[in-house]
Amino acid sequence: MSDDIQARRLTLVCRWTAAGVLLVFGTIAGLLPAGSADGLRFGLVDQLLFFGLGVALALALLALTRPRIRADQTGIWVRNVFAERFFPWPVVAAVHLPSGAPWAQLELQDDQTVGLLAIQAGDGLLARRNVERLQARLDAARGP
Repeated sequence: MSDDIQARRLTLVCRWTAAGVLLVFGTIAGLLPAGSADGLRFGLVDQLLFFGLGVALALALLALTRPRIRADQTGIWVRNVFAERFFPWPVVAAVHLPSGAPWAQLELQDDQTVGLLAIQAGDGLLARRNVERLQARLDAARGP
């Protein structure tokens, strides 16, 4: 069985904000004046391009919802915004959420740290529980 972890608050905020961006840009694109007294004209292409800008901004916001963590007895898969990496448990030293840090960190045996963007400090108790679950998986993989 594997744990699947995703940031809750960040995901909700990004989804609602992306919907709002689409609504605002769609409304403004639809209300662009076809002509005005000063000769400024907006056509269908201008409206579509303006709405397309809104779509691009919404997609950029939704990219922030991509971070996920999957962990099982073999190791941990960390997907941040752009890439996914696998770390077998023997290369992991610890999982922790430092005080004041925006997200949890995976500390590796070679003293590197990997940000776990799927565990956001803003999720409060849920973030601490997820760190504890991952640390328990790590401890179980190490054995007695």
